[in-house]
Amino acid sequence: MGRNIRKRRSPLTVKVIAASAAVALGGGGLLYAQMNASAHESNNSAQNYTKAAAATVATISCPDVGQKLTNVPDKAKQGVATELANLDKQITEAYSRLASTRQAQAGDANFVQNAIVGPLKEKRAATIDRIRIDITRVGGQFDNSLAQLAACTTQTANQTTAGQGNNNGGQNNNGGQNNNNGGQNNGQAGGAAPSASASTPVDVGIGGQAGNGPTAADFVDITKVAPNVQAKPQKSANASTGSFVTRCGTNQNKNHNTDNVIVAPGVTNGAHHEHDYVGNQKVNAFSTNDSLLAAPSSCQNQSDLSAYYWPVVREQDGSKEFDANALGGGKEGNVGKIITPVQAQIKYVGSPASKVVAMPQFLRIITGDAKTTTNGLANANAHWSCTGFENKVQLTTQYPICPKGSQVVRTFAFQSCWDGKNIDSANHRTHVAFADPASGVCGNGFKAIPQLTMRLVYNLAQPSIVNGQVKNAYAVDGFPEQLHKAATDHDDFISVTKNNLANTIANCINTGRKCQ
Repeated sequence: MGRNIRKRRSPLTVKVIAASAAVALGGGGLLYAQMNASAHESNNSAQNYTKAAAATVATISCPDVGQKLTNVPDKAKQGVATELANLDKQITEAYSRLASTRQAQAGDANFVQNAIVGPLKEKRAATIDRIRIDITRVGGQFDNSLAQLAACTTQTANQTTAGQGNNNGGQNNNGGQNNNNGGQNNGQAGGAAPSASASTPVDVGIGGQAGNGPTAADFVDITKVAPNVQAKPQKSANASTGSFVTRCGTNQNKNHNTDNVIVAPGVTNGAHHEHDYVGNQKVNAFSTNDSLLAAPSSCQNQSDLSAYYWPVVREQDGSKEFDANALGGGKEGNVGKIITPVQAQIKYVGSPASKVVAMPQFLRIITGDAKTTTNGLANANAHWSCTGFENKVQLTTQYPICPKGSQVVRTFAFQSCWDGKNIDSANHRTHVAFADPASGVCGNGFKAIPQLTMRLVYNLAQPSIVNGQVKNAYAVDGFPEQLHKAATDHDDFISVTKNNLANTIANCINTGRKCQ
């Protein structure tokens, strides 16, 4: 999708608070940093506060090792997955320390590097080396340059909000991947908050009930966004024009956990955020193909045992959920009331260029990227809109403020091309791909498969921006250091069917029928 013209984002809001204010992650507070008052500026200078806020380290940015691993031997996969989960846990712990040491950072310009980023690099280096050992001891090849990914940097508050006020919503390229690198400034800067000669803590503008987002700049009035949805590719004579709808509910039974069996099998809390689950009802870190086949399903069609799961949406209304004191919940900055969708449509559609082949049993697909705040937008595939606007505006890097009477809509259009061989890949991406957005054709010898699409509708309190701060904020759950940005939205899927359902879906689509 193309880069759109930026709107001016709201200035960072600053205010004086008591010097003894406590800092907590997940405790409902904001993040604070002391500032250095110069000789010619008073401690009450708004200009001085803004400088301090802009220079404050907001989050930690670490290279995503998992995305660089494209060839892991089968015998090494479990060990590698465990170590990748350890890397995520290390970043989470480092971010928690970053959030709870603002006073120390303000007093020592080297604190973040010496006490947080430096030790994190050492832990990551050891973990990456264990990944090397896991791979090489079973005869695999390891790219030694991956050792260079141990070092992490930091992002300041102004960098993590830069670009969030623009209208660069994702264009819906027939479900294509959003490869826009605009919208989020992913520049990285080392260092910490300025040293303090005066104890004047200020709100650093990270915002949110838990102090890790979202901010006012993460929201946009959808009525003020220019239309950005691109036309779909023309259908060829060989197009597969049918569709198949499976009705699996909205997770009203509140089936949640913070695992992710695709990326972190065998690791409890591998996602570090809550998921909604529909379809297969026994999905957790320890699920196997056999256990998925034996599990009950929330789908009306009991032959559909597929796992459909996504990060929950929360209203940051100050309330405490069941997980307020748990990992993946409040302890990791995911706070507020979990909102169940009022609608959850799951539909498989065809290709504008060709017939489709049936999905293989146990195919795994992740769409989007939970780490775009630090990874950039290369793999972002978030689509946010409002009822009544879906055919005109789709947003990737901002949450919509919908007009009265309109509901928030999240849509997902999964990769629709498969390599014809693998049900997963080492980085969970290279075995599937998006079709060409202009033609709908699968490249590189990939085969068209039924494209999974999902549409989730929510009744949410209408956010508003008052004095540069967002009221009635909502956000998706995520890794704490990702600051609840809209672009981090993602969705997960494991295809599990019985009674020849996969072939039934493909045949329905190929023959142009509307089935359910």
